[in-house]
Amino acid sequence: MMGFIEQEANEKAEEIDAKAEEEFNIEKGRLVQHQRLKIMEYYERKEKQVELQKKIQSSNMLNQARLRVLKVREDHVRNVMDEARRQLTKVTVNPVQYQQLIDRLITQAILQLLEPSVTLRTREIDQELVRDVLPAVITRYKEMTGKEISLRVDPENFLPNDTCGGVELLAHGGRIKINNTLESRLDLIAQQLVPQVRTALFGRNPNRKFTD
Repeated sequence: MMGFIEQEANEKAEEIDAKAEEEFNIEKGRLVQHQRLKIMEYYERKEKQVELQKKIQSSNMLNQARLRVLKVREDHVRNVMDEARRQLTKVTVNPVQYQQLIDRLITQAILQLLEPSVTLRTREIDQELVRDVLPAVITRYKEMTGKEISLRVDPENFLPNDTCGGVELLAHGGRIKINNTLESRLDLIAQQLVPQVRTALFGRNPNRKFTD
């Protein structure tokens, strides 16, 4: 009887050990798999972060390169405009040609204003030249509009002598002003021509939807 009981006990113990071993292996496998998945997820996130960082760095470098290219291009365009401004100073070298230009600039501006009394500002060195053209301008204005106009040159306030020339016209005590200096005309033309200058220098940009 004692041997039978001992045998039963041994079998039961072996059964318990086997079951415990099985449960241990199952739990160990589950934990190992769980940790393996966590490690894989961790490295997947790391790979994605590295890939994202590479894309960000690549994008930043590309943007910086584009900005450098744009700056160089704009510097070239600016140099063209600066050279055009330097060429403007040669206009005043020929007094006859410059006087005709002043005549046209004043006529154009007073036809825009259509005011009966207008004050003109010029460079101090251009005062006499401007006064000389006023009678012809007044006569032409009357012929074109049928109206009288009073034109006077401001004897106290002048355009800076380092400007290229031209005139500034004021009416209603300075509340209305037209800037018809050579620089202002160049700026106006530049706004219209810069896209053409840019295309002439660098070719057409296929990515640019608008040309202004």
